[in-house]
Amino acid sequence: MNTTLEQKVFLALLLIVSIAFGWILLPFYGAVFWAVILAIIFAPLQRRLQRRMGHRRNLTAIITLTVCLVVAVLPVILIAGLLVQEGSLLYQQMESGELDVGEFVGGAKEMLPESAQRQLQRFGLGNLDQMRDRLASGALQGSQFLATKAFSFGQGTFQFLVSFFVMTYLLFFFIRDGRDLVAKIRRAMPLSDNQKRRLFSKFTRVVRATVKGNIVVAATQGFLGGVIFAVMGIPGSLLWGVMMAFLSLLPAIGAGLIWAPVAIYFLLQGMVLQSVILTLYGVLVIGLVDNFLRPILVGKDTKMPDYLVLISTLGGLALFGLNGFVIGPLIAALFMSSWALFIAPDAKPSPR
Repeated sequence: MNTTLEQKVFLALLLIVSIAFGWILLPFYGAVFWAVILAIIFAPLQRRLQRRMGHRRNLTAIITLTVCLVVAVLPVILIAGLLVQEGSLLYQQMESGELDVGEFVGGAKEMLPESAQRQLQRFGLGNLDQMRDRLASGALQGSQFLATKAFSFGQGTFQFLVSFFVMTYLLFFFIRDGRDLVAKIRRAMPLSDNQKRRLFSKFTRVVRATVKGNIVVAATQGFLGGVIFAVMGIPGSLLWGVMMAFLSLLPAIGAGLIWAPVAIYFLLQGMVLQSVILTLYGVLVIGLVDNFLRPILVGKDTKMPDYLVLISTLGGLALFGLNGFVIGPLIAALFMSSWALFIAPDAKPSPR
């Protein structure tokens, strides 16, 4: 009886201190999360370096950390800074009237044939003034949001630097001591050895597949879209490229929500060559990136249904902000993996 009571008290204490520790880390949850994710992504590089350099853990961890910062972290920071600057400039142009979205919409509607205008009337889109005002207001609010972020970024520089330092500091130790930490976590989990191997194997593959399958594919499509916009002289090519990257998560249509209206506008303006080039580029280059890259980067065993990717990504963005871009699909994939483990607990883990 005393032993049972002691175990209950100890488990209660363990739960309380774990919650308290999580509460302490909450202000830096983003830094901790990305340190864990990046450590998992770059762990194979660190292991290869250890085999070649005689298991010099500190040196290999520093080299891996440097590669991680140069390849994954610094480009994101640079693009984010350029994006808020471009959004701020766009907001100033719209506020001053230099860029009139309403006039653009009105001109595009007037160039439509009468049959198309009648169809717009049937769907309740015939009120030009109302539609123009709504689109202009939405565009202004979006650019104002980016301009506000640019201002707040300047004010929160110290907080950003602290979070960046925390992430980099933790990332070094997660890269260097990752295997030891994983071994300790595995020993603490009340599961069979087979279940532990399956769960950790699936978790590692899901993290890598989620990051590579979502972020790399989205970034590639956004980059390609931004390049063609810049080549064709479309203003705000970086901003549109980032939007295409986010929208690429939407199954079937994705980045087409950005480039297709521009191609239609070119056609209505009589710029047939530009419209054809943009359409072919969007379908054959941007659109097929997902079909070619995702199977290579993800593989069949970790691929989630498109509808689950969409719902989990939108839910993650709503709950966790930009971090939800990865957290949402990751939780969904782990949900599926955990239930698969529950349904077939004795199945052997697939090779990594």
